[in-house]
Amino acid sequence: MDFTVSPRIEDFRARIARFVEDRVLPLEADPASYDTHENIRLDLLDTLRAEARAEGLWCLQLKPETGGQGLGKVGMAVCYEAMNRSIFGPAVFNSAAPDDGNMMVLELAATPAQKERWLKPIVDGKVRSAFVMTEPHPGGGSDPSMMLTAATRKGDRYVIRGRKWFITGAEEARHFILLARTSDDPHKGLTAFMFDRDQPGWRIERRIPIMGPEEHGGHCELVFEDMEIPVGNRLLEEGDGFKLTQMRLGPARLTHCMRWLGLSKRCVEIARTYAAERFAFGERLSKRESIRMMLGDLAMRIEIGRLLVMKAAWELDRGGYARKEVSMAKVHVANLLHHAADTAIQINGARGYSKDTPLEWIYRYARQARLVDGADEVHKMVLNRNLEAEGNDFWRWDVPAPASN
Repeated sequence: MDFTVSPRIEDFRARIARFVEDRVLPLEADPASYDTHENIRLDLLDTLRAEARAEGLWCLQLKPETGGQGLGKVGMAVCYEAMNRSIFGPAVFNSAAPDDGNMMVLELAATPAQKERWLKPIVDGKVRSAFVMTEPHPGGGSDPSMMLTAATRKGDRYVIRGRKWFITGAEEARHFILLARTSDDPHKGLTAFMFDRDQPGWRIERRIPIMGPEEHGGHCELVFEDMEIPVGNRLLEEGDGFKLTQMRLGPARLTHCMRWLGLSKRCVEIARTYAAERFAFGERLSKRESIRMMLGDLAMRIEIGRLLVMKAAWELDRGGYARKEVSMAKVHVANLLHHAADTAIQINGARGYSKDTPLEWIYRYARQARLVDGADEVHKMVLNRNLEAEGNDFWRWDVPAPASN
């Protein structure tokens, strides 16, 4: 791997960093900036989004023909880390979940007509979206093969019946990607569809209360009672639902990690600033060996996370699937974020536990990181499956084929 980044990527990173410093960070300290669910107020967000778009910092993850900048996964890793120095950052640049992952998968999987109908409004920032997959017991969670929501074909339509829950952003979303069962085939039994908020036959049962701050639109339970979806709103072919989930979830897991690295670095930043200012027993906290060890350990863990993320991004950019790399990054960075917030709170003492800094916000948010897009244990199980199949080749180095004469 070449660990340098292009001047173009560095230019985007620097401009994002300045925008976050000047326009986004100041809003965090004002209680009036928050909505009732502890995220940035939508009117403020819309203002910042217009400014980011005017500065060419919009949808960097997408291809130019789609409305983005075509940075690739390596460029995204650099820029997303800079965006999430602020807890409000990713949404400002239209790079927050779930829209981020939904736009990328629609760019890959949708037909030209579907892109115009379903993708373009998300890219333009006119609508938000949701990915509708997870179900309550005994339905599918981390194991989509257990999915119970059914799509029954009747002529030129599919009739949907079932229940989903923890659907991020559903209360604010207008465009939805839905996974449902169309057959009992273990490999080709799921199919993906698009539907609009105004479509009859479904409802939001409840917005599920959670311990942490929420994404816009919350995490909702949805009920489908004979909702009809035209065949033309199917993504890919019937039975390609599992394929679509793999296309979406792998990169989406990695973009979570990119953003979480930015939050982890913010925790260190807050902790270092306080330790340099605070005196106890006649000495600055930053001079105490225990504090130095805590911060040094965090710096090391963050750099390990960055290397794992960058290797996975590099593998995706060169056309690989990066399944092992993404799983390793997901487990490490999710745990890192929780540890970074906890350590920074410990160094800040009561101040860290208060709302005078965003640390308590990050701490509550961080706990979900070890659950979303596959719990730690699921990813470790997948890694062991690879280890059993590959043996010592699990750690092999890729060697390019010799050049032909």
